[in-house]
Amino acid sequence: MEITQRALEIGPFDILGLTINPTIHWYGLIIVIGILAATSMVAWLAKRDGDNPDLVWDGVIWVVLIAVLGARLWSVIFPAGDAGQNRELSLDYLLDFNDGPLAIWSGGLSIFGAVLGGALGVLWVAYRKKLALPDWIDRAAITIPIGQAIGRWGNYVNQELYGRPTDLPWGIKIDYPEAPYTSADRFHPLFLYESLASWVLFGLLFYLYTRRRDKFQRWDFLLMYLMGYSLVRFLLEFIRVEIPKVGELNVSQVVTAITFVVALWILLMRHRFGRFMSAVYPPFGKLMEHKPIAEKSQKSKRAEGKA
Repeated sequence: MEITQRALEIGPFDILGLTINPTIHWYGLIIVIGILAATSMVAWLAKRDGDNPDLVWDGVIWVVLIAVLGARLWSVIFPAGDAGQNRELSLDYLLDFNDGPLAIWSGGLSIFGAVLGGALGVLWVAYRKKLALPDWIDRAAITIPIGQAIGRWGNYVNQELYGRPTDLPWGIKIDYPEAPYTSADRFHPLFLYESLASWVLFGLLFYLYTRRRDKFQRWDFLLMYLMGYSLVRFLLEFIRVEIPKVGELNVSQVVTAITFVVALWILLMRHRFGRFMSAVYPPFGKLMEHKPIAEKSQKSKRAEGKA
């Protein structure tokens, strides 16, 4: 048995002439803990709202699987730093269990792909179970920051998501930093900054949902989450070292900037100009409709209970 920074290696064992070396990767374990914590909070919110919390645990497998697929796919398409250099799409690369696309335990899970994949997973589960999609999306949006706050510590054990060199006392050491910072001693712990910001974002959304929910409409908490995380990530990218780029464009900053502006625009339109837009363009009414989260029809509750 050997404990390293990245994993707990058990063995090796010889079974029927085969040598196996079971390994528990800290990155994967931390991600699982984050998923369980976020899922538990969604279930708690569902129970608090009078919905069946078992629906959360029934559907979480699908949501997580699609979210992980999306997270890995995004990371492969938009690799950070030097990860995408000199990479050829070949069978050897696809079957590389150290750095290939299947080696999710070695890192390379993008939050952008995870959110998109998770949203598709929630959409699929809501369709199969005949659930009120906006209510479950808002609950998920409130608790996603919990998973992010915990999951970011997986970047610490894998020495990912670090910033430029710093003399601050909480700077972290990186064994193999990217050029031109190979001689630097300590770096900004971006994973820590994002983890702390995620806890703050969760606290704010949780407070608004549990104390002032009557002031908001369905989908509002999703929009506020998108705005909050986009702002945090956009600012942190200015000091990040491993940057996913397309040409000279920082993919993360482009995505977060667009997401923030669109989410803010929709939020303002819903609360200030919703009725006007609904009258001008009726199909826009469903998005603009003023329907507080606290109000849920008995019909949708019965449907979710039966599911």
